[in-house]
Amino acid sequence: MNLSSSPDPQERAKALRIKNNVRLSIFFFIMFFIFSILIIRLAVVQFIEGPELSKAAVQIGTKSLDLVSIRGTIYDAAGKEIAYSLPTQSLYFRMEKAYKSEKDKEVMELAKKIKTAFDKSGIQQSKPMTVEQIIYAMDVEGKRTLGIYPRQLKTNLSKQETAYFMEHRNEFPMLEVVEENIRQYDASPIAPQLVGHMKKYKGISNNLARYPYYEKLAIEEETKNNYLASEEVGVAGLEYMYEWALKGKNGAREYPVDAQNRIIGAGKMTKPARGHNIHMTIHPEIQKHTQQVMIDHLKKIRNSSNKYEYAPNAITAYAVAMEVETGNIVAMANHPQYDPNIYQDGLSEEEFKQLGSNNLNGTVREVAQDYGDKKENWRHPSSLLYLGSTMKPLTILIGLKEGLIYPNTTYPDTGVTYIGRQGRQTPIHNASRKANGVVDTREALTKSSNTFMIEKVGDPLYKRYGKEKGLKIWDDYMKAFGLGQTTGSGFPGESPGISDYMQEGQSGQSSLAFASFGQQGKYTALQLAQYTATLANRGKRVKPQFVSHITDANNKVVKRYGREVLSTIEFDEAHWDVIEDAMLAVSAQGFQDAPYTVARKTGTSEQDVYGGKRVENAVFIAYAPADKPKLAVAVVVPEGGYGSYGAAPIAREIFDAYHRVYGLNK
Repeated sequence: MNLSSSPDPQERAKALRIKNNVRLSIFFFIMFFIFSILIIRLAVVQFIEGPELSKAAVQIGTKSLDLVSIRGTIYDAAGKEIAYSLPTQSLYFRMEKAYKSEKDKEVMELAKKIKTAFDKSGIQQSKPMTVEQIIYAMDVEGKRTLGIYPRQLKTNLSKQETAYFMEHRNEFPMLEVVEENIRQYDASPIAPQLVGHMKKYKGISNNLARYPYYEKLAIEEETKNNYLASEEVGVAGLEYMYEWALKGKNGAREYPVDAQNRIIGAGKMTKPARGHNIHMTIHPEIQKHTQQVMIDHLKKIRNSSNKYEYAPNAITAYAVAMEVETGNIVAMANHPQYDPNIYQDGLSEEEFKQLGSNNLNGTVREVAQDYGDKKENWRHPSSLLYLGSTMKPLTILIGLKEGLIYPNTTYPDTGVTYIGRQGRQTPIHNASRKANGVVDTREALTKSSNTFMIEKVGDPLYKRYGKEKGLKIWDDYMKAFGLGQTTGSGFPGESPGISDYMQEGQSGQSSLAFASFGQQGKYTALQLAQYTATLANRGKRVKPQFVSHITDANNKVVKRYGREVLSTIEFDEAHWDVIEDAMLAVSAQGFQDAPYTVARKTGTSEQDVYGGKRVENAVFIAYAPADKPKLAVAVVVPEGGYGSYGAAPIAREIFDAYHRVYGLNK
């Protein structure tokens, strides 16, 4: 029997050892290969990529610091800085928690602590603040500033104030000293209502509908981030009108930061670009003289013993001087004035109340006289006045153009005329009920006959065309001379005036009768100046210019402005001669000895105000020299009485100032 024998145990053990050795060899080879790769990679990381990886290990992002551009400068016609920007330090309060009201104990204590810090021995205060002013500036109720925005407590900090709050940051974690640009204005001041002022962008950002320029930028994708919340922007006058030129382009500094938000490198910077400069047409000598003359003359007529001059309620006045050829506004004066520098530290409630309407430009829009009480304000006329007899040169031109009168037309002026239906007629008198006797067209204008204007122009125009067409024809003539529409200057908030003759509820005869002698249209001083310049230009209506040119940061001219004729209306030369001859013969206080020829017209407009009171406003227009006009001037003095006494002397001083600077006989 054959039996198979089993494998030798020793052989089997030997084969198993060989197999295991092969596996171990393969394993160790693989491990050697892996570790070799790791060692090589580590060497690459340490010696080649190490510096970059070390930097990346601590850097988690970047921090950007916005840099506000330097705003351009506003110069007067003599090249003096009127508005300019300077670097300054400001103190801001951050709303790190919500407060119920300004009366919270915590708010009061914090305000007292800040006040104490300002009062610390050794701190030189640039402008002392009370606890109440600090609480007002903190605005914890968000009445003036949205909750997310810091509140400016004070700007233009002294060096001592800046150093103190920087050194005591741990005591005041809610306060921050910020470097920014502050707008400075000439201390005189020079035409502040024309130049305008600025506010923080955050202060207007929730009311952009009031500022169409910013509203449009905020909508566009490319420009919606043009402004920083803390940045000052123009909100009135030329500061707003030329915001597009004055504002430069903001820059930024970008830093790498670590996990603790610490700057760990030099970073990179995009430099801000400085804004352009604008050069006004306002001449400082003429402007300052106009402003001072208005102050002196108002004081004189309020205290005069002359019954024709006495005007006890004359507290405001407006004047515009416009070059006939160029349209350049060489003077634009409002009284009272204000100092635009008051906006630097923000206005307290008391300061805002004291400011009243004085920051508004009454030469281009309606501004109420400020008596500190709204009801009392209503008892007095605003800056928008009836023209009175200064309308009559245009009335005569309309009558001549329409063939209603001729240069040699005569009229028996009895001092009174009547309008209305038989039995219900209304009498209308000349000033002081004066009867001028028989007058021709020139004399009717020189002697300012109301009855001539009504019987020879207003009423015949109504009878020829009827109410609707008659009023349309009248209105077209008004607009041809800049009345009843804006002047085209582009000034923000400019009023087109109020054309009362177009209002409902009055007869066509009454409207045209009262319009013919200046009692049916209220207009601004700027409109009056343009109207006067159009008379001087014999029908060419020129655009008023406030700026002569714009320069860049290197004083290179980037834009010039010149004469721009907006419209032209044709009249016979003989008709213009009638007007000029009559205006040369008008009697006006202060012009008897003028060393240049002046075509002028006085006006005394009547106006009913709240409470049933009727007041008289002084109005005056003139241009000189008559044969080759250079300058047109308009002056209005609400409640100034007779135009010859209340307004004409101011105009004479303006002409004299221009004559000293530029000459009227050259």
